[in-house]
Amino acid sequence: MTNINLSFSKLEFKGYKTVCPVELVWRNALDVVKQLFSDPTFANHMTFHPHVTNINNQHEYRDYMSANMAWKIQDHLPLGVTQVLIILGSNKTPITRLARGIEMHPVFVTIGNIDSEVPWRCIAYIPIVKFCIHPDYQSILQARLWHKCMDLVCSNLKATAKDGCFMPDPFHNICHVFTLLVGHVCNLPEATMIAAVSKNASPLTMATQAVDPWDLDKFQKAAKAINLSGVHMPYWRNWMFACPSIFLTGEFFANHPLKWIKEAMGDYELNTRFMVQHKRVRTRHFTKGITHINQMTGRKHRDIQHTIVAPIAGAVPPRFVRAICALMDFFYLAQNLVYLPQSLELMVQALSDFHSFKDTIIQAEARRGKNGSKKDFFIPKLELLQSFDGTIKKLGTLMQAVADHTLKGHFPADVPANLKDFMEQCMRILNCQESMEMFGLYTLLTSHEDVTTTNPALSWSIHGPQPVHNHFLKGVLSGDALTAFQLNVAPDYKLLSLSDICTKYALLGFDLVLADFICCSSLSGGEHSHWDPRYGRFQAWHNDGFPLGNCDTVVIDAMGINGKMSSNLELPSYLSDPLLYIQFFHFISDPDDHPELAIWSVEHAYTQDENGNCHREGAVIQVTDMTHVVELIPVYGEAVAKGMSSTTCLESYKHFFLNNFTDKESYHTFSTEFV
Repeated sequence: MTNINLSFSKLEFKGYKTVCPVELVWRNALDVVKQLFSDPTFANHMTFHPHVTNINNQHEYRDYMSANMAWKIQDHLPLGVTQVLIILGSNKTPITRLARGIEMHPVFVTIGNIDSEVPWRCIAYIPIVKFCIHPDYQSILQARLWHKCMDLVCSNLKATAKDGCFMPDPFHNICHVFTLLVGHVCNLPEATMIAAVSKNASPLTMATQAVDPWDLDKFQKAAKAINLSGVHMPYWRNWMFACPSIFLTGEFFANHPLKWIKEAMGDYELNTRFMVQHKRVRTRHFTKGITHINQMTGRKHRDIQHTIVAPIAGAVPPRFVRAICALMDFFYLAQNLVYLPQSLELMVQALSDFHSFKDTIIQAEARRGKNGSKKDFFIPKLELLQSFDGTIKKLGTLMQAVADHTLKGHFPADVPANLKDFMEQCMRILNCQESMEMFGLYTLLTSHEDVTTTNPALSWSIHGPQPVHNHFLKGVLSGDALTAFQLNVAPDYKLLSLSDICTKYALLGFDLVLADFICCSSLSGGEHSHWDPRYGRFQAWHNDGFPLGNCDTVVIDAMGINGKMSSNLELPSYLSDPLLYIQFFHFISDPDDHPELAIWSVEHAYTQDENGNCHREGAVIQVTDMTHVVELIPVYGEAVAKGMSSTTCLESYKHFFLNNFTDKESYHTFSTEFV
């Protein structure tokens, strides 16, 4: 196993001078693909041939090999050959501040034959240079240079797609393979450059024009007339079976809905609703709001997407909420890992619902441009959403190749400050790093008899093996031993009396519910225990910023209506295993009662003691009775109440939405299983 070093080449663009030399850093893409295809780490996670999976006589779409295009191409290949599925990724990005703002197009490659998450290998850093020419022709020459570099980098892959070659698989069998381009992951500006179309055109169209390509003035005018960019030799032109209308899969346009909501609600109200949301585990809390964020990364978009629907209810018209909710439904359904015809129909219906209600966005003047409000939805990214259904049927799930990976793995952080021979120095550093990573992989392979038993998605990243922590060794196990609970923080109080807990946390009736739990637990175990609340000391957790406890909301099992009820979570400790004191919520409405949100609503549950005092209904349960961690968002109404904060919103508001967009598991649970 050897490292495939990056090489350094200086290119000349005949007929046109550049401000700086054209320096291309690249490696043999075919050698990288051979290394990925033969890596024994992925032996149990490889697919070599097209297949069809039927569930109840319905075609199931997973990866590329389960989709329609794999079968169509296989029919045109020699008998017995294997398709090696090339997925490229690229993204324009600045390299480093030390390099005076140098920008490049890093190009990555992986293969779609591997079922689990795999490392993207960088095969080129394509420079973005300025030409000594009129600014009107800068973009056309830069695009042609990019395609020329890609032509060079991918030349061996294209030759193999046409004639085939032989390479070993992870089981050391020699396979006759053809390298087929099935995906190029990128954002929309990059996609238009790849498809050689103009910025305002769809990258899924193609056209030709008979004009001298080096007469830039005439050629550019003729190209613009038919929405082309002026690239006359795209890198994919002679790649067998490659077509941009197929391998460019489109991307989600998460920024537009947020802009519409900002315009409809105003910055102050929108920021306030995000700032006062309860802080919970696994969810980013925007302490300063969201409208001030200038650099919106994909992760921030996802974090906002998780909580954008429920908070806007009451502040905008119901039809506006319905349009935003339909888009979120579409985004979540489009990220499925497995599709059936029924799930594809739901995805298409969600997009249709958005188009049915989008007129309210225009009416609210939330769709705006440089010259004020707009009356149209001419958005290229929105047009691409129409192609998702066909793309999934042709290529399989969209999530097998996502653009986030192309934002990682750029130049090293320890780039030398001396800028002389900058690119060559960076190339040597990268080669040294990858050589060490390859040596680490070699030691892994030689020190273990069988590395194929480990899922590479859990233990492997672009930088080599990663440690895996087994929480089942020391954690509290659920009854079926499929879930482990682990407490990472030591208790703040170790010797609290029962009365101290009731006073400190304002928990009326806590002593009674604890006694009921001990009594019921002992009876279920065939014993009869008597517990005197005057004795015993307890451990408890406390946060000074949350005087009544820093609580999360969960769904529990074996209690309440139909065995499931939302609850408020605190963590006392009893004996060897931690116990939970919970406060109940009652369901007050189902999704049909809120058609614009299609969401469940709950309220605090109250009870009366023997003296007629009303307080919240509580209970003590075992930690293993939890089934889901969920998120409650207050029903704010038209405006957030004054004096509200993230530490008091759960205690102050009475009604809440059960947020089904918190994560994909919650979305599918509350849409299907929970019902």
